[in-house]
Amino acid sequence: MHSVADQQSGSETNTADAVPLSGHRPGAAESVRPAVVLGALGVVFGDIGTSPIYTFQTLFDPADPHPVPVTSDNVYGMVSLIFWSVMVIVTVTYVLLAMRADNNGEGGIMALITLLRRWTAPRGKRVAFGLAAVGIFGASLFFGDSMITPAISVLSAVEGLEVVRPGLHELVVPITAVIIVVLFLVQRHGTAVVGRMFGPVMVVWFAVIGLCGIGGITRHPQILRALSPTYALGYAAGHPATAFFALAAIVLAVTGAEALYADMGHFGRRAITRAWLWLVLPACALSYLGQGALILDDPANIRSPFFLLVPSWGRAGLVLLATAATVIASQAVITGAYSVASQAAQLGYLPRLRITHTSEHTIGQIYVPWINWMLMVSVLTLVFAFRSSSALAFAYGMADMGTITITTLLFFFVAHTRWNRPWWQLGLVAIPLLTVDLLFVAANLTKLVHGAWLPLLIGLTAFTVLITWQRGRRIVTAERLRHEGSLREFIESLHHDSSETTLVPGTAVFLNRGKETAPLALRANVEHNHVRHVYIVILSVETEPVPFVRHEDRVRVDYLGYSDDGISHISAHYGYMEAPDIPALLATVDTTALATADTAVPAEPIDFDQASFFLSKIDLRAGKKPTMPSWRKRLFIATSYVTADATEYFGLPYDRTVIMGARIEV
Repeated sequence: MHSVADQQSGSETNTADAVPLSGHRPGAAESVRPAVVLGALGVVFGDIGTSPIYTFQTLFDPADPHPVPVTSDNVYGMVSLIFWSVMVIVTVTYVLLAMRADNNGEGGIMALITLLRRWTAPRGKRVAFGLAAVGIFGASLFFGDSMITPAISVLSAVEGLEVVRPGLHELVVPITAVIIVVLFLVQRHGTAVVGRMFGPVMVVWFAVIGLCGIGGITRHPQILRALSPTYALGYAAGHPATAFFALAAIVLAVTGAEALYADMGHFGRRAITRAWLWLVLPACALSYLGQGALILDDPANIRSPFFLLVPSWGRAGLVLLATAATVIASQAVITGAYSVASQAAQLGYLPRLRITHTSEHTIGQIYVPWINWMLMVSVLTLVFAFRSSSALAFAYGMADMGTITITTLLFFFVAHTRWNRPWWQLGLVAIPLLTVDLLFVAANLTKLVHGAWLPLLIGLTAFTVLITWQRGRRIVTAERLRHEGSLREFIESLHHDSSETTLVPGTAVFLNRGKETAPLALRANVEHNHVRHVYIVILSVETEPVPFVRHEDRVRVDYLGYSDDGISHISAHYGYMEAPDIPALLATVDTTALATADTAVPAEPIDFDQASFFLSKIDLRAGKKPTMPSWRKRLFIATSYVTADATEYFGLPYDRTVIMGARIEV
């Protein structure tokens, strides 16, 4: 079976339910300098900002199982429903409400999960577990979104070639596939350089689609009346069936809303809010209004209203700009998938993943190879299977609305537990918002057999993997406790039977889950090799439920055993968005405080530059105990294959790292 350095004995202790150390990433986000707003435009709004390309076209698509007839009333009603759906879900739910709930500056559904686990734990484990499970399912749906977004976004942009020259139809899928392959191949180089170009490109994008929208509005200025909420409400009341089924396409206008919240830690609430209210919302609204006016002017324009807003001489340029914008939208959601997977691993829902930080200045820019290649294969499969953005649109909204609804629900639980708001007050806002969200979910369920099953299947699969890993990890931890035994008792036996153990010069660092149990590698070294080093440091890496830990809270030192044993414990604290670097951390430890002055220990300094590092490696096997169903045991063991090498993960020197194994049955 697979041999794996255990998630914790690679020596990470998850403390998601503990009270966090204070502090978060410096500069996380209170600045509202123009450069910060520009950066937010380049990273946060790519997905929602490219929705005008395909939303209106999908609404009136004759291939839809519930198409909206092209009539004047329907056009007014759809424009009004789109605008007010965006206002309710994005502006109210996310910008005005959800972004007020942050975990030391960080947002997103994973931040809500950690907040709820911390604040609901005293109220009962069942409540905390239930809410966390709901949140994890929402995060799982995000992986479905991460697969569908690049496929539908790039497809919709390249489909603009059909408007420029209809004969290029057969090239749409191959060109899309090439762009997607290149996009994923360059991920390992990071986005530090390209990221600086994203902001200006998106500024041009929003300016262009806004101006094109104004051009469309001039053809039929009466379309501006659709900005009144009475049109949306009146249309929904007068045409309830059409309005309900249309929600499955209108949801495309709010896809990417979760990015506003998830990327809050990078740019801050105020910067994202200003970018949304000042540029993104007006530009998108103008584009939708312009497309509506264009269709009122000539219903034949429904075949591609976004690109037909531009004169024929400018359409090729718009296709290129749209392709660049959709690549940026894809980049944002791919990076989001890296972040969600990294945070899930830090919180114990995934095995330790190999993570590469691609920027010396921006800690949030990471590359996760396993996630990258999995996404690339998945996205290409979707492109070749669905072959058009309209076909993918049926599947797209389900993942987003599932995540949005769960985020809304969790936010109000946070508002109740963290801010002590009474339920009757929260209900006045929560009930209308959740009603809107659930209507969208219900509408998307009508597309279940047409593709909406796909994100649900992806989400359920990811959710099963996440909770199975967490459950299996707990079983392995309990079994390890039995094998390791008490560290205190081990040190006492080591002290009293010191004559049976040979003392060798140097420093040994044993990575362990904490200071309660003896590291398996240390126990094996003493019991089988009958040797120990002059200085023994037991090191545990603890992941706090905060994104970043302050430098002064990074290291804690405890002295173990007797004064002349030379044994000590160091706990290293990291936020769930930080990558542990053990050698760099040990370089900051005051070694004179660790070295004992007792004559029983040779008077030599502790030299971490020459220290030996010991890891305990676990060989997992499916046992006969009824801890989990056999299929979940096999899934847990299979998932362990993606575990990153502990030596690389913790930045340990290969030439001074010793790995000692043990076998544990799940």
